[in-house]
Amino acid sequence: MRVVVPCETSDGLDSVRSGHFGHAPWLTVVDFDDNMHPVTVDVVQNADHDVAGCGGVIAHVMGLHADAIIAAGMGMPPLMRFTQAGVAVYVDRETPGVADVLVKFVAGEVARMSPDDACRH
Repeated sequence: MRVVVPCETSDGLDSVRSGHFGHAPWLTVVDFDDNMHPVTVDVVQNADHDVAGCGGVIAHVMGLHADAIIAAGMGMPPLMRFTQAGVAVYVDRETPGVADVLVKFVAGEVARMSPDDACRH
């Protein structure tokens, strides 16, 4: 399973998570084995929302072949596009660190994002 976490910093598992998916400068990409142990951790620069727009950011993340995204905030258009493409979107607004939110995710303590959770702007 490949999980993408939008981040403010490029420090991998030590990164600070971003408050909003589309404007995150970095993406921490973690591949898990079948037992949900992390196998690889990569940091990828996100597409610039101001240049590429919402659609460009979505396309960039789709190109990473994510199975899941864990975000603190995400608008309705990306939530719908990811969901329709089979990418599970999870929401956690309490946990600022990537490593910590991934521990919660593996333990089943991070909820799927619903349309009610999506940002409205």
